[in-house]
Amino acid sequence: MTPSAFEPDAHPESVLMRARRLGLIVSRMPSLESGDAPRLTAVAVEDLLLRASEKIDYARLEALVKNKSVIVTGGGGSIGSEICERVATFGAARLLVIENSEPALYAVVESLVEQNTKPLIEGRIADIRDRDRIFRVMSEFKPDIVFHAAALKHVPILERDWSEGVKTNIFGSINVADAAAAAGAEAMVMISTDKAIEPVSMLGLTKRFAEMYCQALDHDLGSQTDGKPRMRLISVRFGNVLASNGSVVPKFKAQIEAGGPVTVTHPDMVRYFMTIREACDLVLTAATHALAHSDFSVYVLNMGQPVKIVDLAERMIKLSGLQPGHDIDIVFTGMRPGERLNEILFAFEEETVEIGIAGIVAARPRESSLDAMRAWLATLHKAVDDERRSLIEVVLKDAIPEFATGAGLVSQSATARIEQAQP
Repeated sequence: MTPSAFEPDAHPESVLMRARRLGLIVSRMPSLESGDAPRLTAVAVEDLLLRASEKIDYARLEALVKNKSVIVTGGGGSIGSEICERVATFGAARLLVIENSEPALYAVVESLVEQNTKPLIEGRIADIRDRDRIFRVMSEFKPDIVFHAAALKHVPILERDWSEGVKTNIFGSINVADAAAAAGAEAMVMISTDKAIEPVSMLGLTKRFAEMYCQALDHDLGSQTDGKPRMRLISVRFGNVLASNGSVVPKFKAQIEAGGPVTVTHPDMVRYFMTIREACDLVLTAATHALAHSDFSVYVLNMGQPVKIVDLAERMIKLSGLQPGHDIDIVFTGMRPGERLNEILFAFEEETVEIGIAGIVAARPRESSLDAMRAWLATLHKAVDDERRSLIEVVLKDAIPEFATGAGLVSQSATARIEQAQP
């Protein structure tokens, strides 16, 4: 199947269903414009679940990373490893993968080396929470660009293990941003999430706080008049990524292969979806815009129309040649802590700006000063050290007032509540 065979009007699902019933193997040809090696690959069911992907200007991406030194944190994860692969494809001179999982680091470095890519590939075991270690590694490598993909991302887990989310998503992100600035990087790009918009979960709160710190540091660096080249710090938000670790598609595939049932949290649950390749290419594209335009530090990827999760489950069952409700049951298990039925792309008060690049919109969220961010951080460090979730929530509500509105919580002066929560 050629790329055009996957257009919706070509009804690719009918080809796949007939082939599966006949016991035939279906392969796809890659796009000759994508920079991929021209080889056949297996057709995955996620190829059939989305609208047509945005057209990517690959020359633009090559201009961003060619002959550059690049660091990717969380480089062994779903998004991080794909960014590593794209950076290598588009001609980086050196690539350093930072990862706190030894098996994940080994796997991604081996994969990159086996592809005989141009960059000199290196890997380092490091935890972004370890500020001294991250500063040393970046100081030694001296990156031009840092892609920050390391994060804790599972909503129900962070609702339970809330302090871990603060340590990684807030403290860790700040360590990466500060270390990148100290090492003289041109840009630091943080992978954010649509859950940071009017957040109702600890994941959303921690990611929005990290965004705000990057905004504040970006503004502070931009206001300096020492004549040095300005480092840019940007955040790129997107939603669910098909086939990423822990995402719903591989879970549904495994449940279908096991004979069911397929479990869906709520019949009205709706989410946005992208492929890993599309998300990562658009992250790189957003970085090219930020380096040329200093007006924006938060970008949002256009993920098309949201998808009803139950419809996704039904289609995956049908694409497997089975009948929902007959061969495979769908069971509703109930919403989990920190979840909401519908994700949103922009906060109510955010200004959005079309930037002339398909698939990407810039946002202007509310900003806070670097001094205010550091004051909140000092209290957050104390709250984590003392294992005081109530104080953490109070600080985050003060920093992110839309959280109280989004979560439907009692409105009270957050500043006063901080004073009450402190000994």
